[in-house]
Amino acid sequence: MSDKKRAILSVSDKKGIEKIGKVLQKADWEIISTGGTANILKSSGVEVVQASDYTGQPEILDGRVKTLHPKILGGILGRVDQKSELESNKIPCIDLVIVNLYPFRETISNPEVSLQDALEKIDIGGPTMVRAAAKNHGRVAVVVEPEDYDELVGYIESGEDFADIFLKRLAFKAFDHVSSYDSAIASFLSKSTKNEDDYFAPKIEMSLKREKVLRYGENPHQKGSFYSFQSDENFSLSKTVILGGKELSFNNYLDISAACELVSDLKGNACAILKHTNPCGVGIEGKQVDSYKRALACDPISAFGSVIGFNKTVSEETAEEMRSLFVEVVVAPEFDEKALQIFQKKKNLRILKCPGLASFPITGVDVRAVPGGLLVQERDSFSDEEFSDWSVMTPRLPTPSEEKALKIAWSIVRHVKSNAIVLANETGTIGVGAGQMSRVDSTQLAVSRSVFPVDGCALASDAFFPFRDAIDQAAEFGVKAIIQPGGSVKDEEIIEAAKEKDIAMVFTGRRHFRH
Repeated sequence: MSDKKRAILSVSDKKGIEKIGKVLQKADWEIISTGGTANILKSSGVEVVQASDYTGQPEILDGRVKTLHPKILGGILGRVDQKSELESNKIPCIDLVIVNLYPFRETISNPEVSLQDALEKIDIGGPTMVRAAAKNHGRVAVVVEPEDYDELVGYIESGEDFADIFLKRLAFKAFDHVSSYDSAIASFLSKSTKNEDDYFAPKIEMSLKREKVLRYGENPHQKGSFYSFQSDENFSLSKTVILGGKELSFNNYLDISAACELVSDLKGNACAILKHTNPCGVGIEGKQVDSYKRALACDPISAFGSVIGFNKTVSEETAEEMRSLFVEVVVAPEFDEKALQIFQKKKNLRILKCPGLASFPITGVDVRAVPGGLLVQERDSFSDEEFSDWSVMTPRLPTPSEEKALKIAWSIVRHVKSNAIVLANETGTIGVGAGQMSRVDSTQLAVSRSVFPVDGCALASDAFFPFRDAIDQAAEFGVKAIIQPGGSVKDEEIIEAAKEKDIAMVFTGRRHFRH
């Protein structure tokens, strides 16, 4: 049997495969291939042996079986000490497997996909070859990601044997690739096994890809990384583009996430300034620069070293106005060219372009780690439909101005850590009380942080008031309208307090805790 080296190439992701084919051909490797991969290689001048010609067995069952053959699998799995058995069965060794799998995730990302269409995108031969090569990685190199092509080419062009550490790293990626693929299939099929009344499947399979290793975690003594879900969500922080500044930290990602979720809920030219995931100022004016000024004026002290989010393209005028403030991160769906030039003069300012921000709903599930497992919940969604479910509980109705302020306050309060109180008028926040143990404390904090007159403003509470004390306190400060979920055993007493103080009170019927 010939000592010529052999490779089998069969890829869904065709990026870079022509270059690999040409490098292998120049190094006098025999190349076995299938389907579309073979056609691309041939069209670029690479000599290819079709898998069916190599095995002597034609593809059958509409291509479902084409590489599942002893000559291919034996050539991959055979060890060096089994050479005589391979020779007696006329099975040449295969030294390199370059395979990535049918686009199953892309197929099921279509909500209208049928079960049959999904099943046809489940690769069988590919995972079998990948697993076989990874199992035998002492002799066989298996490549599943185009990002490894450059290092592979270096070995082939030099004629050197593949280093053991390189083979092991490739094998790890191969098993991870197949595992992730199988997890996506299991997750998709598990949805058909759940009861009609169940929101979650009996078992959740999550596939995560490490996007980057961070300098550290929440604190310098903690290690940290950012992993992304392998899904096709419209909005994902993994799709963001850093246009300037330092690398993002663990805490940056948390604050950016909070900023994106908040501004995506707001209409008009909105600006939100956040610190430690809590909004310290939100502005919604006719012009973006005025929205920024309004947000900043709410709490200029806390805005130092903040993350600032916008829901529309950042203008030159806004960027110019921000020159004097030290900001950690500015995040928006896009930046004017001149605005970007202004921001890029601050070498440490992280400038983050988030395609899809405020254009697509932020969907999916919310996952939090606890010792021994994960808590998984439906993401707390928000839409204008909530406003249609309002119930005014007092004889006095909100004025048009108060109604607008109530909507703004209610849009913001769900983004504030509980217990949460937001004071607002029709252009943005007046004060924010976050993370206190009682609503009285949160109300007091919101008022104490305000630099605007509280008199005449609206108040939003993320959950019901257990006692009337916070209502009495709000009235003393001049609050004229309150929005809350309702549901307290003392609702009647609280409504009566609002009547006494001539406060318009609205119940939404929906709580927005954020722990």
